Amino acid sequence: MEKRSSFTGKIGFIMAAAGSAVGLGNIWRFPYLAAQYGGGMFLLVYLCLAVTFGFALMAAEIAIGRKTGLSAIEAFGKLNKKWTFLGYIAAIVPAIILPYYSVIGGWVAKYLWVFVSGSGNAAANSEYFETFIGAAQEPLAWFALFIGATALIVLFGVEKGIEKVSKIMMPVLVVLSVGIAVYAVCMEGAMEGVKYYFVPNFEHFSVKTVLAAMGQLFYSMSLAMGIMITYGSYMKKENSIESSVGHIEIFDTGIAFIAGLMIIPAIYAVGNPNTDLKTGPGLMFVILPKLFAQMPGGQIIGAAFFLMVLFAALTSSISLMETVVSVFMDKFRCGRKIACVLVLVLCAILGIPSSFGNGIWASVTIIGLTFLDFFDFISNSVLMPIVAFFTCIFVGYVIKPQSLVDEIETGNMKFKKRGLFTIVIKYFAPICIVAILASSVFDVIYKLITGSSWL
Repeated sequence: MEKRSSFTGKIGFIMAAAGSAVGLGNIWRFPYLAAQYGGGMFLLVYLCLAVTFGFALMAAEIAIGRKTGLSAIEAFGKLNKKWTFLGYIAAIVPAIILPYYSVIGGWVAKYLWVFVSGSGNAAANSEYFETFIGAAQEPLAWFALFIGATALIVLFGVEKGIEKVSKIMMPVLVVLSVGIAVYAVCMEGAMEGVKYYFVPNFEHFSVKTVLAAMGQLFYSMSLAMGIMITYGSYMKKENSIESSVGHIEIFDTGIAFIAGLMIIPAIYAVGNPNTDLKTGPGLMFVILPKLFAQMPGGQIIGAAFFLMVLFAALTSSISLMETVVSVFMDKFRCGRKIACVLVLVLCAILGIPSSFGNGIWASVTIIGLTFLDFFDFISNSVLMPIVAFFTCIFVGYVIKPQSLVDEIETGNMKFKKRGLFTIVIKYFAPICIVAILASSVFDVIYKLITGSSWL
């Protein structure tokens, strides 16, 4: 068995872990959820959850990984053999997410090519996106390209591959994000969008807003899918977990905030807020090309934007694949090359339904959902809350919070937020997670029966 790799230092760990957390969840998913659920109200709820629930769960997962030096599938079992099952559930999550995530990553790569090749105005056509994802061969080819690039990077290992790529990608991502956000905010009419996005309106506060923000937290911060446990297993003892979590949260929340600042004000400047704010998942691919088409230098701006999104998507897909690869290496005692090939084949097979599900297999649904939507629902709304809930029970009542506090305080480091950590893990988080899981599952059942949402 190969010796386990490690990050060269704190910066390398933060960049790689932040690269995991910052992805399509921030740039594609966060803005359309913020638009749908009240702008400033959604932002306020999300921030409150991020500094409490998000901090505690991320610190716990990284500490478990560093304490055991193992991936999620074996880490829980090492701490308590009766809880080995939780590692298997956690390992299933990235294996489900990676294929459909890579399908969307392929869409991003396609749009980057469209703008780089000077055909951005074509993407502004209302039917362009639906025509593209409805085809059979082209989306599949872009998916294969994206998943292949991810596998190549992971193949080079943690220090030579993921860490080096993340150190380059993250600063570029920040620069591009800020530049486009400044441009968007300076457009005529954009300040109304800034007001909607910045100022909480308590008339928009609802259970659905809280549930949407909590669900986004899992997706955006790479929680409850074994990624942070895996990355924690590569973390050196002399690096501060508390400080690292804080820096990762700043990266993650900052990029999500800037992404919303790019998209929501721009909708007020050139679109129709009454309809565009409710566009949903298609917001980035359908509305923004129209926006770029009306901007001076829109081809360049569009190319820069989708380059940024591709960077974010790739850093997250790298961490997803690395998590699955590490599971194969630990469980089957195989080398990185063999594990990468096996995971690549598995992802290729599972990704085909998600790609075809918008076109030639669109009529095939599971509980009323397309393949891609079904995989997203099972991973994000069912399995991730289950993993998070049992992680809190495991830490709070089985191995006890103090066991991880000791790990976090290794090397005489003081855990300043240990009180918050204990309260959130034992009491606050489990209640919130049960609310997410119960509401998500019940909403799907209710829709199947009545055809409408109960939330």
